[in-house]
Amino acid sequence: MAENSTAVVSVVQCSPKLFDTEGTVSEVCRLTAEAGKAGADLVLFPEAYVGGYPWGLAFGTSVGGRTEVGRSTWQHYWNSAIDIPGKHVKLMAEAAKKAGVYLVVGVIERDSTYSRGTLFCTLVYFSPDGQVLGKHRKLKPTAAERLIWGEGDGSTLTTIDTPFGCVGGLICWENYMPLARMTMYGKGVDIYLAPTADARDRWQATLQHIALEGRCFVLGCNQYVTKEMYPSDMEIQRDLESWPEILCRGGSAIYDPAGECLEGPLYDRTGILTVELEMDAVSRGKFDFDVVGHYARPDVFKLEVDQAAKPPITY
Repeated sequence: MAENSTAVVSVVQCSPKLFDTEGTVSEVCRLTAEAGKAGADLVLFPEAYVGGYPWGLAFGTSVGGRTEVGRSTWQHYWNSAIDIPGKHVKLMAEAAKKAGVYLVVGVIERDSTYSRGTLFCTLVYFSPDGQVLGKHRKLKPTAAERLIWGEGDGSTLTTIDTPFGCVGGLICWENYMPLARMTMYGKGVDIYLAPTADARDRWQATLQHIALEGRCFVLGCNQYVTKEMYPSDMEIQRDLESWPEILCRGGSAIYDPAGECLEGPLYDRTGILTVELEMDAVSRGKFDFDVVGHYARPDVFKLEVDQAAKPPITY
């Protein structure tokens, strides 16, 4: 049972500084401080905020072909990613400590264990005392994301225990994976994090469904991005010619365990959504539907989750 009956949560809908890691991390620190001053206990940033979500870029790829200019753009993207642990992680950890908040940030992570060539779309969890509590690597990159990100494994299906309940979640279209959601419910998530790059109106139905299915609070978090936010000297500017001026409208929102929208969705601008959550709403919601409790049928259905790390080489 949680120690605190309420929690103040902040969802940060921000704009990126694409291919500028130092500037983006500075924004994380600034906006974390702002949310902390507003009383937040938990602060969430969007998918791939640090390191960048490269809307519209093809990196010179086609079936059976790559280009040198595409490889050059990839090099810039790789340079924008961060190491965990590393200097940028340390800065964000210090920001969490100064603000006294649990901080969760979407980053692009370089594989610092094996090849150093592969990138992962990762969610990093920080404690109010400035420690890295864990991370989650996206299990299944979607569509063209598979060109630029590797796949995580079950060892990073992370949840964290806080004084106000269990916090965890999945990234973007992982939330369409029923078994992945069931894993999070089985871990007892009270506050479910769903950072994304999906700004479609229909994404709200997904957030609402998760709230109703898991009888949990759901925090959806996205970026607001326009074409002019890309560096003007980027090698593959032509990739963006057919894309609209607004690349991502946002759509950040917060839902309660009854599926009611508490704040948002926020579109077409940046902003911070802050809501005080009444944590007893989780147990009240499970009175008539507990997907891993009295509404489960383990005699009929069984889910096995492999949480072992899958290193490519063992010695």
